[in-house]
Amino acid sequence: MKTIQPEGWAKPRGYANGMLAPDGTLHVGGQIGWEADQVFRAHDFVGQFEQVLQNILAVVEAAGGRAEHVARLTWFVKDKADYMARQREVGEAYRRVMGRHFPAMSVVMVSDLVEPEALLEIEATAHIPPA
Repeated sequence: MKTIQPEGWAKPRGYANGMLAPDGTLHVGGQIGWEADQVFRAHDFVGQFEQVLQNILAVVEAAGGRAEHVARLTWFVKDKADYMARQREVGEAYRRVMGRHFPAMSVVMVSDLVEPEALLEIEATAHIPPA
């Protein structure tokens, strides 16, 4: 397994942002809505959601992949009502980052996340084809 860390990102503590297996399977650790310096600049659901997707894509790209290589997304969302009320904006943000590629997805409602400012967390699995 190879650890994947996007260039310029603050080093994570106690986890890896990505682990790439020899067969090209990339496991992307749960990403939250902070930027590369681990600072939250968006404080609303849609803003954090878009940043989360950008973070996932940064890990995928650091492993040599693209958005279309993402096979699965699992979302952990703190506020179901906020998520449901913002569906149109969520869809728009999704397409800005991921285009029209829609992998297998699950959305799970949770009571809290480790980072107090995080409104959601998403983990991903991708398959990076050989170069």
